[in-house]
Amino acid sequence: MDDISSLRRILKTCRTIAVVGLSADWHRPSFFVAKYLQEHGYRVIPVNPRYESILGEPCYPRLEDIPEKIDMVDVFRRTEDVGPIADSAIAIGAKCLWQQIGVKDEAAAARARAAGLDAVMDRCVKIEHGRLFGGLNWAGVNTGVISARRPV
Repeated sequence: MDDISSLRRILKTCRTIAVVGLSADWHRPSFFVAKYLQEHGYRVIPVNPRYESILGEPCYPRLEDIPEKIDMVDVFRRTEDVGPIADSAIAIGAKCLWQQIGVKDEAAAARARAAGLDAVMDRCVKIEHGRLFGGLNWAGVNTGVISARRPV
């Protein structure tokens, strides 16, 4: 799923996103992406057995424990961990399996597609949303590192 129309369709229709591997640490990429998604109207459901809640949402140890319908499973785990997550995404009836940047399990994506899910690999949901819907200016953290002002 690399074409713009498919990515746009996925991001428009998948409004409830389970983020597997979401960290409660504000400086982790998973936290930053989840916060961005919440700020843009998505329902984010954390999946991580280490936490009780993240970003004001209850956290679940496994996808199968989530009591509501999930549209997208966004994977922030190592490539070797994706296989069972893909199987769980299929089992719960998700519409999309999204593997974040640096995560690329071809076999898991093929199983997901064979089961009728969209499968995206090696892409960031936040970056794609910003690119396709004009949110690249949303930073969330002002570190002061980048500035248009000349240094004194």
